[in-house]
Amino acid sequence: MPVISPSDDLSSQQRIRHIIQTIRSEEQSWRQRYPILRYQSVIGLAILLGALAGMLGAAVLYYLEWIPAWACIIVAALCASLSHEIEHDLIHRQYFRHQPIIYHGMMLLTWLMRPNTVNPWYRRNMHLLHHKVSGTPKDLEERLVGNGITWGLSRFIVMFDGLLGLCLRHGILRRETDNFSMLKLLAATFPLASLYFLTWYTFLLFHTYDALFAGVGGISATVYPETILWLLEGINFAVVVLIAPNVIRSACLNLITSHMHYYGNVQNLLQQTQILDHWYLLPLQLFCFNFGRTHSIHHFVVSQPFYLRQLVAGRVLKVMRKQGIRRNDLSTLRTGNGWHNAPAVKTAMR
Repeated sequence: MPVISPSDDLSSQQRIRHIIQTIRSEEQSWRQRYPILRYQSVIGLAILLGALAGMLGAAVLYYLEWIPAWACIIVAALCASLSHEIEHDLIHRQYFRHQPIIYHGMMLLTWLMRPNTVNPWYRRNMHLLHHKVSGTPKDLEERLVGNGITWGLSRFIVMFDGLLGLCLRHGILRRETDNFSMLKLLAATFPLASLYFLTWYTFLLFHTYDALFAGVGGISATVYPETILWLLEGINFAVVVLIAPNVIRSACLNLITSHMHYYGNVQNLLQQTQILDHWYLLPLQLFCFNFGRTHSIHHFVVSQPFYLRQLVAGRVLKVMRKQGIRRNDLSTLRTGNGWHNAPAVKTAMR
């Protein structure tokens, strides 16, 4: 694996400008080749409605017993990952900037499809702050998903259970992050995330109890009260069509994003992120729409729809690596994402 070092005669700002110019140039090239890209808002709305149709269609097919639970979960998770990208674009005002009814309607729809998150209006402020203070203790968005925590039980919980992780780390966040408020954050989860976690925990507790005690001298599932059985039937359905897909989606996204963002000693855009695109990360990338490979591009040019990042990535990523952006730096797994602990820039040219 050859080492690619940025040119010594180029300053950080010069390299950053070169990357931004490359991204802009590639975007313009794609827009000229495909005039349909000028209908950006319509494309975003069509993608969101298509993802919603996919989730609803999978739910109907599962309800009719035409597809198994695992197929419904996978389809719904893929669709939910699309809604995450649309929400992210909406936060940066990429669609219907001057049509507030459509804009806020799309924001609401992305939350309904991903109810395990804070509402998108609260997240908008948190995400815009992320771009200003990425890699520092004030970056609440990334710290809530594990950035800066060395690998262990605490990080595992934070990445895979947002509510439990928040309860576990709220004291540390309150001391280290000026903009953190437990009450405001919990309020931003109401009512969707509150219902989501209530349903999810009820599902886990009931089936854990049933597996441990039913048929082993305890209460058999066949003698549960009818009301409980009816309630559990609805909970089981909700888990398959909405909750489990978002458990998978958020777990994959949190694993990728919390390891591709650096933490500590970050001085500029070149040091905020790395490119994660190793082949064994493909299953994770599938459920967060290639986030690890393309999100670094977004840190340099925020005003770009997610699908355009996929189109420009081929050429842009080569330029980014030559200008010093790290690639597949797995030291973040053991150092809590420390930039100062990262090795020299390496890349496997393909």
